[in-house]
Amino acid sequence: MNRAPRVALVRLSGIIAARGGGFPPGGGGLNIQSLGPVLDRAFGLKRLQGVVLAINSPGGSPVQSSLIAQRIRQLAEKHKVPVVAVCEDAAASGGYWIACAADEIVADPSSIVGSIGVISASFGVEGLAEKLGIERRVNTAGGEKAFLDPFRPVEPWQQERLEELLGGLHAEFKGWVRGRRGSRLAAPEEELFTGRFWTGREALPLGLIDRLGDARGEIERRFGDKAQVVPLGAKKPPLPMRLLRGAMAEAEHRLEERSAWARIGL
Repeated sequence: MNRAPRVALVRLSGIIAARGGGFPPGGGGLNIQSLGPVLDRAFGLKRLQGVVLAINSPGGSPVQSSLIAQRIRQLAEKHKVPVVAVCEDAAASGGYWIACAADEIVADPSSIVGSIGVISASFGVEGLAEKLGIERRVNTAGGEKAFLDPFRPVEPWQQERLEELLGGLHAEFKGWVRGRRGSRLAAPEEELFTGRFWTGREALPLGLIDRLGDARGEIERRFGDKAQVVPLGAKKPPLPMRLLRGAMAEAEHRLEERSAWARIGL
């Protein structure tokens, strides 16, 4: 009987998006609905010595990032096993939020790390509508229900409210990083929390990561070359269900994903 220690290797790849309510369930991004069962299986393995998170994400939904990170911490504390995050191409924005759920963070020298900030992007088409002779008709009960209507100019109170919302989300992100990284952060917050991102080699002296490396090397270093690695990841739905998503839904997801990666230059 194989009694070698087991290490769960959980891959978290793609944008972080609340697609759980769509069809098929859990399709279209990293979210707590698709990852929750994976994390439960990972931390429930017999003879488990540790969990390694291989993260490759440009970020996405702050809520899903928080839910995933909190689930990781709950399971780590329940099962009393160490968690190591390994940044691959990127652990940026929400990807870094999840990485901070680990006890230690490792990155390749060329990984993109950080982007501790919040973004909101939209379009204003009021000028185009006027040029085309389109009249926008909106009726609301509640003065803020038409908040940031793209067919209307942004009013000062709307811009102020949006900045308040983004500031609140940013505060949550910063608080999480402070709580998880603590005294390991080696640069002023004015430098770290601007939304800027760095390579892994640059992030190391800033205290955003603990060392340079990769998943395989980290597993051998911590658990020995005899450790049994158990790879885990979110299962894809059956092909017929994937086809039912339709070409338009798939194209929308790809465009959103491409946009997220482009923000960090990848």
